[in-house]
Amino acid sequence: MDFSQFNGTEQAHMTKVIEKKQMQDFMRLYSGLVERCFNSCAQDFTSKALTTNESTCVQNCTDKFLKHSERVGARFAEHNAEQMQGK
Repeated sequence: MDFSQFNGTEQAHMTKVIEKKQMQDFMRLYSGLVERCFNSCAQDFTSKALTTNESTCVQNCTDKFLKHSERVGARFAEHNAEQMQGK
């Protein structure tokens, strides 16, 4: 974003606001991933250690999530580039 029309104090404030929003978005995303994988994979509560099946499930769940996120990010970048070319 271009904050050149703002003075230094306003620019610093806007940067802080954006960083806070990005952290909130990241934490929401991370919490959603943890909840989704826990609900899908945690089966045995008799031990604090994960079983082999649970470990495999968590690995697959996180891998799938990360691949999906990469794909969505790539599509977003493509769409953004198309929009910028159209201007």
